[in-house]
Amino acid sequence: MRTARFTLDPAFAIGEVNPRLFGSFVEHLGRCVYTGIFEPDHPTADAEGLRTDVLDLVRELGVTTIRYPGGNFVSGYKWEDSVGPVEERPRRLDLAWHSTETNRFGLSEYIAFVRKLGPRAEPMMAVNLGTRSVAEALELQEYANHSGGTALSDLRAAHGDKDPFGIRLWCLGNEMDGPWQTGHKTAEEYGRAAAETARAMRQIDPSVELVVCGSSNQSMSTFAAWEATVLQETYELVDHISLHAYYEPADGDLDSFLASAVDMESFIENVVATADHVGARLKSGKRINLSFDEWNVWYLSRWQEYAKTIDRTGWPEAPRLLEDNYSVTDAVVLGSLLIALLRHADRVTVACLAQLVNVIAPIMTEPGGPAWRQTTFFPFAQASRHGRGEVLDVRVDSPTYKTRKYGETDLLHATAVRAADGTVTVFAVNRGRGEPLPLEVALNGLGLTSVVEHSALADADPDARNTLDDPERVAPHQVEGTALRDGTLTAVLEPLSWNVIRLA
Repeated sequence: MRTARFTLDPAFAIGEVNPRLFGSFVEHLGRCVYTGIFEPDHPTADAEGLRTDVLDLVRELGVTTIRYPGGNFVSGYKWEDSVGPVEERPRRLDLAWHSTETNRFGLSEYIAFVRKLGPRAEPMMAVNLGTRSVAEALELQEYANHSGGTALSDLRAAHGDKDPFGIRLWCLGNEMDGPWQTGHKTAEEYGRAAAETARAMRQIDPSVELVVCGSSNQSMSTFAAWEATVLQETYELVDHISLHAYYEPADGDLDSFLASAVDMESFIENVVATADHVGARLKSGKRINLSFDEWNVWYLSRWQEYAKTIDRTGWPEAPRLLEDNYSVTDAVVLGSLLIALLRHADRVTVACLAQLVNVIAPIMTEPGGPAWRQTTFFPFAQASRHGRGEVLDVRVDSPTYKTRKYGETDLLHATAVRAADGTVTVFAVNRGRGEPLPLEVALNGLGLTSVVEHSALADADPDARNTLDDPERVAPHQVEGTALRDGTLTAVLEPLSWNVIRLA
């Protein structure tokens, strides 16, 4: 196997990592909320009904921003249902996931959850622009954020929350380009609605940060045209445009699946080009950043087959939906997607792994029982812990392999982050399924002298998983033999592996 190589130099950098890059997503979908983060009867539940075993794992995961309450759910969401005395909250039909929403967990409980994660976590609230509009968004903003002395802020206080929630980051709807979305709109319709909502929200608070809906994925027939039309209406009113993408091994094509980040990087670069083109047409000095606020490995085809079998006469509470059990292969792909986000940290300033618990999630729970880490937990936790600082420009010289979807693709996918104290962490994926990949990194002007650790997530069985019965089957392990001599780092990356190499 030919050696893969790249050079690191502090003179060549991408930009600073925004902590919001390590966000996640809580939607009223399946068991994400109920028996996920919220289970009042659980042995570990606190006074607010939050599972403290899950809180501990979320803190370990290193999540920063928590997007809520959807997702497709938000397009039928009536925020008023989710506040006030729990026993008085109405039960509603959730059209998005064909479930019954009890509203036992609502806005106040969500804010309590985020606050208990610690000072580095912040809320990211979505408003309903599917079945509702400007007025309801303003009412929610006033209830959540105004200090007091008005009907809605005083109502919040009467409900037990004297202090404002302080929500800074707001999504103007969700996937409004999707025909599956309740209240789906054309780009022209949505662009006008988003502009009107943004303008009004800024009248309450000019400092809010707003995310306008981009395309649900790059394969949408309206992709790029949607972004251009929506931004034409909203460019000076919003801060971010959203991207969503999920990946799975279509038709068993593992080689293309392992190269999923090729599509993610293309998606990012195409949205940047479109946004900058609109800015140039408008002669604006402003730059729109990207909020990749839904991304993950998701076996969507399984869900689509299952959805055909759902009993449409029943409306269950918190059914088991989208509970994908992730393999080592899935975790390596997720790590590669994290690398893609970091490689574009100059423009991707918000990102949310969808979702947080049980639903295509890094954390799983059983009602009344344990919580455990999926394989995908580990790359995210390590990236969040060690991926803070300045992203260095990485241009790899790598052996390649053939993929059905993306053609000739590098076996090595990598990035590096330099922390404020000068330490450097290399994140690297070997996409090769058969052979180890030798790696050499030339280190110029970084003052690095030692390898702190080389951790890898890999397994002789690439289908190995963590389950209820065997929750610790897969975990990262230490790699021996990685060395730094005369300004060159040398390592061997195991087949199909996610690697974290820390240098000091």
